[in-house]
Amino acid sequence: MQIDPRAVPFANEELSLELLNLVKHGSSLQAVKRGANEALKQVNRGKAELVVIAADADPIEIVLHLPLACEDKGVPYVFVASKNALGRACNVSVPTIVASIGKHDALGNVVAEMIGRIEALM
Repeated sequence: MQIDPRAVPFANEELSLELLNLVKHGSSLQAVKRGANEALKQVNRGKAELVVIAADADPIEIVLHLPLACEDKGVPYVFVASKNALGRACNVSVPTIVASIGKHDALGNVVAEMIGRIEALM
């Protein structure tokens, strides 16, 4: 699997596992939106706290508009290696190229900690 050099910031394996666990927990709380269009809507409406993007989306150009939108709106984003793993974390049986974690009281502290770790990657 080839990771595109434009997939920055890229989470290492340890951070990826923690992010996927956060997505899984958020999905069980119905705080996660899947797909590029839904994530973009959440970012534009100011409802997204964190956007997780699969670096192996093919072609990568289908998700490269999201980092620009996230930067405009001040929403942190990060790339993870596998769209298959991201899909499993979202509790679906198909690959997912983007997951957007929305605001939820039960996720507040964990999301804030992840955002700090992601900002350290940049």
